[in-house]
Amino acid sequence: MSRHVAIVTDSTAYLPPPAMERHGITAVPLTVVLGDQALEEGTEISARSLATALQKRRPVTTSRPSPAMFTQAYREAAAAGATGIVSLHLSSELSGTHDAAVLAAKDAPVPVRVVDTGMIAMALGFCALAAAEVSEAGGSLDEAVAAAEKRAADTAAYFYVDTLDYLRRGGRIGAAQALLGSALAVKPLLQLVDGRIDMLERVRTASRAIARLEEIAAERAGTAPVDIAVHHLAAPERAAALADRLRNRVPGLADLHVSEVGAVIGAHTGPGLLGVVVSPR
Repeated sequence: MSRHVAIVTDSTAYLPPPAMERHGITAVPLTVVLGDQALEEGTEISARSLATALQKRRPVTTSRPSPAMFTQAYREAAAAGATGIVSLHLSSELSGTHDAAVLAAKDAPVPVRVVDTGMIAMALGFCALAAAEVSEAGGSLDEAVAAAEKRAADTAAYFYVDTLDYLRRGGRIGAAQALLGSALAVKPLLQLVDGRIDMLERVRTASRAIARLEEIAAERAGTAPVDIAVHHLAAPERAAALADRLRNRVPGLADLHVSEVGAVIGAHTGPGLLGVVVSPR
């Protein structure tokens, strides 16, 4: 058995499967409740199925993993030779996943450091990759945690949604903000601030909102080495076009990931989501 620091995250990191396999990262799944069915994200419900359900206005909710699921992941990592575990999760302002991991960590067979990254999607994924790279280089548990926390502090995430209604229903944005957006018939741009989803700008049309999303991301990226992820839900053409423009516009671009978000994030944003994560190296 190789002795190392293992990296555990959750399914909302939306890491590409080859990257997870290459770095040995484990993702514990959150659950999407569709009608009377509880389905694990990533294996039992696809983003496209979720988008179809939302468009048909079927009731959709989400729930955190149980502590027992984290307990199993930690035990498996220890059995594979891990001497410590960094457990990195989406913002505790948006989910109870972090709390479930903390409960499980108390009974883990090796030390577990649970980190609330304050992030979602590849903003979380880049934190997991940073920790994994330190571990692979022989770094300690503290060094892997520090790398993930630094990546989180430097990373920015911006989102365009067609409507704030899904975020309002799930309690992820204030009713007053959602009502104002609807009343003015504007297209909202959002950002992550201190682990919460906050309004960034209100723009009159979808095309202008997407153009502003591109401008904001390019300005944040600057010229230093940077990784970027472009996310979408049921909007692959928009995402591909935005990624192409950013590829040509960001001189320090290192890696560019384009992917559809999973069902958990999709349940709270609705179809038409475009997101950009800017993560300096």
